[in-house]
Amino acid sequence: MNYYCGNNKPYNECCELFHLNGGKTETAEQLMRSRYSAFVLANGDYLMQTHHSSTRPTSEKKAIEKWAKSVNWIRLEVLETTKGLKNDTEGTVTFNAYFYENGKVDVIHEKSAFIKENEIWYYLGYAKN
Repeated sequence: MNYYCGNNKPYNECCELFHLNGGKTETAEQLMRSRYSAFVLANGDYLMQTHHSSTRPTSEKKAIEKWAKSVNWIRLEVLETTKGLKNDTEGTVTFNAYFYENGKVDVIHEKSAFIKENEIWYYLGYAKN
């Protein structure tokens, strides 16, 4: 069983559900975790679909997929979530995503901003402090 996003549920009971339903999550953190799983699986379609249209890097999709396949994903660590709950319209999730690349462990540390439009959460990009 694969537990990509750090929850105690296997992929087919967790993030796969969001990958199949177009990213319809209840919270920003669920969306962030499902996006991490999409990176693990190099699922560029999902990453583009769940990235807000105002900041979506459509032209970079193939490069993102190629990079995601080139590294070995280790684990996701959620450090902090602000707002982003079912009744919110915005939120942030701060996380560390660990991966192995070029013979060493590296980490992406990010505070991500999310916005909810028409009852669907989207990733906006790096949150401004």
